[in-house]
Formats: sequence, C-alpha cells, structure tokens
Amino acid sequence: MRRTNLLITLIAAALLLPGLASAAEDWNDLSRDQQRILKQFESRWDQIPDERRERLSRGAERWMKMTPEQRQKNKQRLQRWQQMSPEQRKLVRERYQRFRTLSPEQQQHLRQKRNWFKSLSPEKRQAMRERWRNTSPEQRQRVRERWQNMNPEQRQRLRQRIEGNHNRPHARH
Repeated sequence: MRRTNLLITLIAAALLLPGLASAAEDWNDLSRDQQRILKQFESRWDQIPDERRERLSRGAERWMKMTPEQRQKNKQRLQRWQQMSPEQRKLVRERYQRFRTLSPEQQQHLRQKRNWFKSLSPEKRQAMRERWRNTSPEQRQRVRERWQNMNPEQRQRLRQRIEGNHNRPHARH
C-alpha cells in the first residue's frame, strides 16, 4: 500500500511539476520590475526557449539587486561583448570554460593576478602587453613550459625579479 501511494505521488509530481515550471515562465507571471527590465523580449517571450527565459528571468532578478555602480559596470561589459567579433567571443567562452575547470584555489590565484595587473598604471599594463605581443609564438611557448617546470620557489624568485623591473613597491600574494 505504501509503495502504491509513493508511486502515485511520484507520478503526480512528475506530471504536475513540469506544468508548474513552465507556468512560472509566462510573461504575466514575471514581476512588474522583471517585465520592465525584459521589455524588449515581451513580443517574442513565448518563442524563447524555456531555459533561456529562465536565465533572463534570473538575470533580471540579479539586475534589480545591483547597485548603480554594478549596473554601470555590467552595461560596459555588455557593450564590450557586443563589439567583439564572433572569434573573440568564442575565445572568451573557451577561456571561461577552462577557468571553470580549475580548482577554487587556482581560480582565486588567477583573480589575484588579474587584480594585481589591474592595479598597475595604464602605462605599465600597456608596456607588459606590448612586450608579450612582440614575443614570438615559439618564445611564448618556451616561457610557458619553463614556468610550468619551475618549482614554487623558482616562480617566486622570477616574480620578484619581474616586480623589480616594474618598480612594484609591495609584495605579491
């Protein structure tokens, strides 16, 4: 008897839950704020795949919780994204996917490196970019291989040498 009741409950849930999920994605079920944010999608909302509607809905919720500064940063990111070529977008997606495969510690390390780079003056950042761009593909590969083969102490010494070349006043993380 218990098994029968459990089975009936599971079947009912399986039949009802998809309906509830899609009902929540109807345009009229969005809050007024979500509708305002997603206004450009209203006329074709029913044609948008469920998964994308869900992402748009969640994105609108995140947008509502952002500060004006966060919204401005996100607008700028979107503009940069829209200005990218399809090849550039593909490269960004691939890099992001690789980043997601890293351990949390590795991700944090990369975030610290990015923040360090962003803390440099625009001139220093540009000089570093130019130096890297002017490096041949073979040289770049050798640099990567050497870096991967270094132990932590060797890497730290190299970082200190690089920092000294860039007159960096404070220590690395």
